[in-house]
Amino acid sequence: MSGVQVLPAKVHARASSVVRRMAAWLAASASDRAAGLWLVIGFAAAHAVLWTFILVNLKAAQDVHMDVAEAFAWGQKLQLGYGKHPPLAGWVAGIWFKIFPVADWATYALAMATLGCGLAINWLIALRVVDRRRAFFVVVMLALYPIFNFKGFKYNPDLLQLVTLPLVVLAYLDAFEKRSVRAGLWLGLAGALALMTKYWVLTMIGAIGLAALIHPDRLKFLRSPAPWVAIATLVAAMIPHLIWLKEVDFVPLTYAGDVYGLSSRAQSAQLVLGYVGHNLALLAAPVALAAIALAWTPRWSAIPVRQPLALLTRAWSRGANAGVNASQVLNIWIIQLVVAIGPPLGGLIFTVYMKTDWGISLFFLTPLALVAIPWLRLQKIALFHIVAIWLAVTLAVLVASPYIAALEMAQNPNGASTYGARSELARELTEAWHGRFNSRWAVVAGTTEIGEPMTFYSPDHPAPFTPGELWSSGLTSLEEAKRLGFIGICDTTDGRLPVCDAWMAANAVNAERLSITTQRFFHGRPGPAISWKVYIAPPAK
Repeated sequence: MSGVQVLPAKVHARASSVVRRMAAWLAASASDRAAGLWLVIGFAAAHAVLWTFILVNLKAAQDVHMDVAEAFAWGQKLQLGYGKHPPLAGWVAGIWFKIFPVADWATYALAMATLGCGLAINWLIALRVVDRRRAFFVVVMLALYPIFNFKGFKYNPDLLQLVTLPLVVLAYLDAFEKRSVRAGLWLGLAGALALMTKYWVLTMIGAIGLAALIHPDRLKFLRSPAPWVAIATLVAAMIPHLIWLKEVDFVPLTYAGDVYGLSSRAQSAQLVLGYVGHNLALLAAPVALAAIALAWTPRWSAIPVRQPLALLTRAWSRGANAGVNASQVLNIWIIQLVVAIGPPLGGLIFTVYMKTDWGISLFFLTPLALVAIPWLRLQKIALFHIVAIWLAVTLAVLVASPYIAALEMAQNPNGASTYGARSELARELTEAWHGRFNSRWAVVAGTTEIGEPMTFYSPDHPAPFTPGELWSSGLTSLEEAKRLGFIGICDTTDGRLPVCDAWMAANAVNAERLSITTQRFFHGRPGPAISWKVYIAPPAK
């Protein structure tokens, strides 16, 4: 009987010893200057690769998202802007697809590579605020944040901000500390790079400006050349894009006003509540999982409830001893609070259409802001626990991903926008064009939802032309479409069908008219059958 009890005890002791050794190695690697860098790079790469495989499985029944196809289309022609947005997202996509094939998996790899870079940059930010052990803990927390996994499936300007905005914050912390001309130069260039991603980054740039004005050491910073060199550099770097903006009559601003302007304050309030609730729910995952990792080895010192100000003052003075740079922590707290409160408040005041996805780029500092609380004691074993949680969650989702994809399709059998077989349509229309004209299909005319997927999936990658939009991408024109010939497509399930039909009747008079139905099958399950009105307009003679 005693022998039966000894074996489990030995196994348990051996397992505990292995865990302790792994935890010690992980903590030592994270704390080492050289090993820590490779640990973060390896972790970010592993996260990107694993989640690329997961997304390929999760999205196997779908075509790529419209935003991804749009970024690919922009990348086919390098410009200083693309109607809706500044050009950086298109430039990156253009470079990426010169290296990788135009395939669904490559778009998910692009999204995950973007987020992997974001993880590494956030680690560099964290090193300026907390010790190396906490900095790695922050990186793993971010990897558990749904923005960096599930919701990071579509590469677009919002996702790219998770590289450019951390670069701005990193440059600001560097400039605030060094207060040199060189640091100001890098801050200005980082700000310009962010603005070339999306104008929404003005929220973060504004928050950084407020942090610089609110911080107790503001006079040291403001009397240095750093902020003024940064402003001058940013303006100078933006001049080419500003000239483009003027030349196109500020169409991105027209786009923003037409699409996101609201007249109803009640509707605005409802959207703001949805925005706040959505982003708080997303943040709950990494915060809860980090709390579990810490709860196994609780090291919170007693927090006096009646004297919070005295506690903060004491924590501030002892921040350096707690592995925290108190001055930079304050910068992080101010920036995160401003971007958390400012946009929804502005949405209410100016009745702006607040999209939930606008929060994608604004909360990457939250894990750092929490881990940087000075009275938090983060033990070595906590690093092992949070990495184990990340690995368990990732592997579980990887195994379940094919079944999740099938379940989602079963629950949404008529989701034309999600499961419509646009890739099949693109291949069929390419063959139809080649059979008639024995030349490259150069232009596709239709809404963004149909035109950009044709650009992505057709081997000819025709330039998209969107009839009736004032914020044209500039990739082609009506004159060029008529000269080269085009295929016009109207979606019969789209409420804008009458408008599309009217445009085709006016601009594709001599076109051959076809009716094509496409349908995708996934694991034997049929997707929605969609009928398309197709107009094949021949090239001008």
